[in-house]
Formats: sequence, C-alpha cells, structure tokens
Amino acid sequence: MMKYTYLMTIPFILLLLGGCMYPQSERTENQIPNEEQLAVVQQAVETYREEEGGLVPIQTKDSDTHIFEKYLIDFRVMQENGYLSEIPGNAFEQGGIYQYTIVDPEDDLLVRLIDLQTTEQLRSVNVRLDAYRQEHTYPAYGQQITDQVYTVDYEKLGLNEAPTVKSPFSQADLPIVMDLDGRLYIDYSYDLNQALEEDDHSYEEGEDIRYLLVDNSPFVPAYSLPYTVKDGQAVFMKEE
Repeated sequence: MMKYTYLMTIPFILLLLGGCMYPQSERTENQIPNEEQLAVVQQAVETYREEEGGLVPIQTKDSDTHIFEKYLIDFRVMQENGYLSEIPGNAFEQGGIYQYTIVDPEDDLLVRLIDLQTTEQLRSVNVRLDAYRQEHTYPAYGQQITDQVYTVDYEKLGLNEAPTVKSPFSQADLPIVMDLDGRLYIDYSYDLNQALEEDDHSYEEGEDIRYLLVDNSPFVPAYSLPYTVKDGQAVFMKEE
C-alpha cells in the first residue's frame, strides 16, 4: 500500500517560522531564484559526489520524509570541505526564502528549490486545523475529491474563503487539500495541467507526473501528493 507522508510537519514548520523566519528576507536578492547560484550549487554537488566516493552532502532526515524535502543540501559540510566558497544569498541559511534540495541523489542529482513562502501559508492553515481538531476530534473535511482527498471546510476554521497557496511555478493561487488523516497538502493540478499542455513528455497513466514540474523549473512541488495523468489531465494518484 502506498503511504502518503506529510513532510516538514508542524514542529519543524513552527521552528522555521516562529518569530523571525528569515532575518534578511527583505533583501531583494534573497527573494528570487537565481539561476547562476543554482548552477554553481549544482556543479558543486556533482563534484562532491565524484570526489567523495558517491556520497552527497545532505542533511539527515527520517526515512519517511516526503521525497522533495528528504534530501536538503548540507551547506556547512560543503563549505568545510571546500566545495563552496559561500552559501547562496537566497538560501534559508543566509536569510533567504529558499531551501536547496536534491532530487534523485543516486542518479540525476538535480538541485532544486523549496519556496518557504508556501511553508508559511500552509502553516497558518494547519494552526487553525489543529485548534479545530482539539475541539472536535475530526479534521474539518470539506467536499470529497477522491476517496482519499478532500477540500478543507474553511468556514469551520473561521476563514472567509477557501485557503490557497501562491504557486512558485505559475504564481497562481493553488488550493489546499487534506488526506484521510487530516494532513494538508498543496494541490498542484493547475500547474501540472499547464505543464502537460506546454511541455513535451511521455508520461502515461500510473506514472508520477510531478517530475514534469521538476524537470522544467528551478522548484519542486513541495507538500504535494502524487499525481498521474488520465485522459490528458492531472489527477491524484490512487493509493494502492
């Protein structure tokens, strides 16, 4: 059975966002995905793996961590070993709004970004959801999308409208959805459908199409459930 796990859960999110999330975040250079910085880190990570016997410079995470947050780059190790002279200014470690992560460290070794602004937006809804669950036991389920995915009943959470997250891919307002256990995710259907229409691909039903976004942008679809394609449209992948 395929198990969905929500990563960077509330304790970590609160640690990240409680008080001052990124002390220098008002600096413009810390708020944009710099392609040159990304390329420098990509080259440094590849060199590290070549010279360190196949190892990659990643922070230790639990084995069930979400795939796109599982392999965060350990910049301290890279600096100490001389693979980077400085940490990118837009990285969280430097007061920026991005975390650098590695996709598929054993093969493709792609360096991509997690937009921490999505973390903040999702966290604010999760705080309300936790408060609701403490009082009512059950999550604030809205309408059923699939037998495993629901919308969020925003009125139960005291919100005036359905909560959304700003997409790092399209800047569109993306819905927030919930699984059967009350864990929140970002619904990337809009971005995925755009990618299916605009980008060349060979994805078939049953395959995870989220990598279509990864391959064609500097970001990863953080806090997402797996999607596949059916009749040319992005749909949530069913649990098996």
